[in-house]
Amino acid sequence: MRTSTMGRAGQYAALLAYLLFLVFPFLWLISTAFKPPGELASLHPTWIPKNPTLANFRQAFDEQPLLHAALNSLIAAVGAALIAVLLATPMAYVMARHRTRLARAATGWVVVSQAFPLVLVIIPLFLVLKNLRLINSMPGLIMVYVVWALPFALWMLVGYVRAVPPELEEAAAVDGAGRLRTLVSVTAPLLAPGIVATAMFAFVTAWNEFFFALVLLKTPEKQTLPVVLTHFIGAEGVADLGPLAAAAFLATLPSLVVFAVIQRRITGGMLSGAVKN
Repeated sequence: MRTSTMGRAGQYAALLAYLLFLVFPFLWLISTAFKPPGELASLHPTWIPKNPTLANFRQAFDEQPLLHAALNSLIAAVGAALIAVLLATPMAYVMARHRTRLARAATGWVVVSQAFPLVLVIIPLFLVLKNLRLINSMPGLIMVYVVWALPFALWMLVGYVRAVPPELEEAAAVDGAGRLRTLVSVTAPLLAPGIVATAMFAFVTAWNEFFFALVLLKTPEKQTLPVVLTHFIGAEGVADLGPLAAAAFLATLPSLVVFAVIQRRITGGMLSGAVKN
C-alpha cells in the first residue's frame, strides 16, 4: 500500500513539474508585460512587478498597428479553419468508409506530408501563387493555410468517422436517404466534437503561423500579428522588451479564450479521433 501511495505521489509530482514547465513562459510573459523599464533592466528580476504599469501596452499600440494586424490574422485563421473543415469532412468520410488501396495510400501520404519542412515547400508555393497572382493577398495566404492544415484535419476526422457506427448510415439508406443526405443529416451531427476540435487546431495553427505570412505578404497593411510582433525587434536584434511582451501577451489571448470555452469538446474530439486512428 505504501509503495502504491509513493508511486502515485511521484506521478502527481511529475505532472506538477510538467505543468510548471509549460506555464512558466506564459507567466514570465505576463510579468514582463506589466513591468516598468527600470525593473526590466534590473539585475535581480522578480516574478511579480513591484510597480505594475500599463505603459507597455500603450506603447505597443502606439508603435505598431496591432488591432489591424490582429484583424488580418483573424480573417486568415477563420477562413482557413472553415475551408479546411468543409474540405476534410467529406474526404475523411470517403477514406474511412472505403478502405481501398488508394485510401490507405492517401492516409500514408497525409502522415508523410507532416514531416516536410516549411523551407522545402515555400518556393513551389510561392511560384504557384505568383502564377495565380495571389502573392501579397489574403486569399493566397488562406489557401496556403488550408493546404497546410488539411492533412492533419483529414487524419483526425478519419478516425472520428470510423467511430460512428455504420449501422446508422445503413438505417438511413433503408429509409431512402442518399450518400450526401446521410452525411449531412446523420453522420455530420455525430462528428460535431471532432469537427470543432479540428477547426480549432486549424485556427490556432493559422493564428500563430509566421513563416508563410512573412514570405507571402509584402505590404504592411496586410501583415498578420506574428509578423508585426517582429517589428518590436530592432535592426541589431535588440528587442523593446516591455512593449514586445505586452503585444505577445495580447496575441495569445484569443487562442486561450477559445480553448477555455470549448475545452471539453476539443478533448472529446482528440481522444475519439486518436483512439480510432
